[in-house]
Amino acid sequence: MSYELKSAGALSGEPCRYGESRLLVRGPERILDGPYVAFLGGTEVYGRFVEFPFVDSLQTQLGMDCVNLGSVNAGLDSFVQDETLIGIAREAEVSVLQMLGAQNISNPYYRVHPRRNDRFLQAHPALKTLYPEVDFTEFHFNKHLLCTLRDISGQRFEQVREQLQRSWVERMSLLIEHLDGRVLLLWLRYELDAGAGFTEEPVLIDRAMADALRPKVQGILELRTESAAAARDIAGMIFGQMELPAARHMIGPKEHLKIAEALAGRLAPLIRE
Repeated sequence: MSYELKSAGALSGEPCRYGESRLLVRGPERILDGPYVAFLGGTEVYGRFVEFPFVDSLQTQLGMDCVNLGSVNAGLDSFVQDETLIGIAREAEVSVLQMLGAQNISNPYYRVHPRRNDRFLQAHPALKTLYPEVDFTEFHFNKHLLCTLRDISGQRFEQVREQLQRSWVERMSLLIEHLDGRVLLLWLRYELDAGAGFTEEPVLIDRAMADALRPKVQGILELRTESAAAARDIAGMIFGQMELPAARHMIGPKEHLKIAEALAGRLAPLIRE
């Protein structure tokens, strides 16, 4: 098997920003003067290490501009707080919103970075009271924090998990409301390596949470997919010499094509409506 050992900067579609947004999203920047479909999501929507992410394939299949607002390491809060990107998505014919992990949102227990939502910034008093033995200055990433809390006390961790899931449903409902409900939710599910701390992406998302949102949107597309390593889908990915370990955990080009085919069947009737 051969790999494209080049910098990810060699990808088509260099990162770009729209208007006053501070979030770097996948390019090329689109001219928004005609009908289009908007895609909001994280690393999977962005298509890290993939030359032609599923958004690009869909533009060809749908015959309509597809605006990729995916951003590497973005979480739900990245979009809820970004008026520019919400405005772009609101003007779309329909928006595809990826169901991102519940660990990467600010909540009553801790605060995350406003754009790189996977970064842990600060524990709130409620979490310090729940886990008085923990030195929270040692943590930089939310997954590391949550795995440690779970290992210390599974019983106390359940309180954290329940709060994260409540906060996620509330935040998703708010974003869907901002987009006037013209939303197709994309639930990309894939297993994580045993050493990842959690078993599946998106982290802490279950069917009850999806069902709570179902009446508010135009549909939910649930897809089982695989990482590039699990799918033997690394050939054709573009990454630098030191980036192979990260690329193995991403979704590869063949999986992106499968996602595009599934989305095309769901989006076409919504666009006609």
